[in-house]
Amino acid sequence: MTTWLNMSLQDGASPIMEQLVFFHDHVLMIMLMITTTVSYMMITLIRNKQTSRFMLEGQMIETTWTIAPAIILVFIAMPSLRLLYLMDEVHNPSLTLKAVGHQWYWSYEYSDFTKLEFDSYMIPQEEQQESTFRLLDTDNRIVLPMNSPIRMIVTAADVLHSWTIPSLGVKTDATPGRLNQTSFSISRPGILYGQCSEICGANHSFMPITIESVPAKYFINWISKMSE
Repeated sequence: MTTWLNMSLQDGASPIMEQLVFFHDHVLMIMLMITTTVSYMMITLIRNKQTSRFMLEGQMIETTWTIAPAIILVFIAMPSLRLLYLMDEVHNPSLTLKAVGHQWYWSYEYSDFTKLEFDSYMIPQEEQQESTFRLLDTDNRIVLPMNSPIRMIVTAADVLHSWTIPSLGVKTDATPGRLNQTSFSISRPGILYGQCSEICGANHSFMPITIESVPAKYFINWISKMSE
């Protein structure tokens, strides 16, 4: 999760998020190169007092500053398109989880198991313990196995919501009457936090998302207990 005065992205907890962080750094380096070059040229022009009445045109420099941006855009577009296709692909999921947004809580259904569904509310501030996070912890956490492809189906029962986990690189709109699909794979155990990212009413800030990533054997034990 994010920390105080953190200026960068959260640590990636999925392969897609790690790729997104790499792409962010890649584009940042290109932007830094462009900013440095343009700043150097502007300072040079301001400090340069030389004039030339014979220099009426410069076809070489005009050709260069037309082709160079096109090449730079290709270096940005190719990894961007690759990531878009990777994020849109659903690879033989081993588990399907359905999230339904309400005002102002989430309902979850494990579609592969019968009668395994629950509501997830934010823990009120007066009931919180020292080990919980304000506005982020819920009374019922989502439990998912790590290193397993998960298919996420998101919808809403009333207004627009958005199911978002920054450390997984997942952000899917929850639209009433429509099923939106995404997929992810959690690469490490731990607790991941997210929030609704679509303004959905007065208590929009109070419908967090909490995922507990566990090894497969612990997930099977949890499923057995929940199904009893």
